[in-house]
Amino acid sequence: MHPLRGLTVVALEQAVAAPFATRQLADLGARVIKIERPGVGDFARGYDETVRGLASHFVWLNRSKESVCLDLKSEDGQAAIRELVRHADVFIQNLAPGAAERLGLGAAELRAENPGLIHVSVSGYGAGGPYSGKKAYDLLVQCEAGLVSITGTEEEPSKVGISIADVASGMYAYTGILTAVIRRGQTGEGATIEISMLEALAEWMAYPLNYASYGGTAPARTGARHAAISPYGPFRCGDGSLVFLGLQNEREWRVFCEKILGRPELAEDPRYLRNSLRVENADDLRGEIERAFLGSTAADVAAKLEEAGIANALLRDMHGLAAHPQLEARGRWKTYESPKGTLRALVPPVTMDGLEPVMGPVPDVGEHTATVLSEFGITAAVEPVQA
Repeated sequence: MHPLRGLTVVALEQAVAAPFATRQLADLGARVIKIERPGVGDFARGYDETVRGLASHFVWLNRSKESVCLDLKSEDGQAAIRELVRHADVFIQNLAPGAAERLGLGAAELRAENPGLIHVSVSGYGAGGPYSGKKAYDLLVQCEAGLVSITGTEEEPSKVGISIADVASGMYAYTGILTAVIRRGQTGEGATIEISMLEALAEWMAYPLNYASYGGTAPARTGARHAAISPYGPFRCGDGSLVFLGLQNEREWRVFCEKILGRPELAEDPRYLRNSLRVENADDLRGEIERAFLGSTAADVAAKLEEAGIANALLRDMHGLAAHPQLEARGRWKTYESPKGTLRALVPPVTMDGLEPVMGPVPDVGEHTATVLSEFGITAAVEPVQA
């Protein structure tokens, strides 16, 4: 049995953050009723057409859900969503700042009608404060949280290559909802939950924040190298490819010098006696290591590192990830349906004995409008608004 079976979620959601949270719930058995704009739906449907004409973000975030189209600017649409929420366990929204309240869908109004409701709002910067009304896109929040300042090379900062602020806030929304469900089971009390993208990502920035606050300077931008551990990062091999490796202690450093570099005396070199000195002399050390790797391919070096018990990795692209032998060996791929046919996706990463994730179809825009409204006794005609 799916652990969240019987939990009904009404999601007035778009883009990434809230849909990421609700997809986790849906794959665990919750019923997620996704409210979309008539005609066009969630604007993430139009991000690209790479997945057989569907958007790569949308198919990732919206399987296992039901799509209901409502015009929330109409009286019928307003009445319909309020009726759905009256029967729901969770309401989640990530509209523009203040939009839910202007629609009469704030926590006070909805919880007055449904005291056990768990009301969740995901926003860029949270209510109150000078940034509360500021537009928040993932890149911009990465900047405001300081992430871009420590990411990239010495010459140029860089954003993270995925929507990490959205994912962080979506994960906290997901865990916050589960926490509120547990509390409601104990007390019968609903909850008002607020998640800020800035605060979610700022929590993940604790290491560099502590490093700068107490050490006086922020960790340097070092590309794929580690700013505070050496050797740790990419090293070029004789075939021109990179091998990534990481050492965690002095025992590993001595093993590395002896078994990988073939130079045990290097472990006693005054420049490299401890990690802080190796960081200080990282460029010299890089030269020593890459000279030792000149006669080997990256795959050969990785094999030697593995044999010596030194952490290592090869640099895989997206095709390499899709064909990763570990994911294949552990059976981490499963198919699911979409309006454009069968797709393949990774099984959710939490493996629980006796639990098979739902991984249901990706809905077409408004696919379930008639059946859901009929089920809840909502008889007013909600005319679709054409795009």
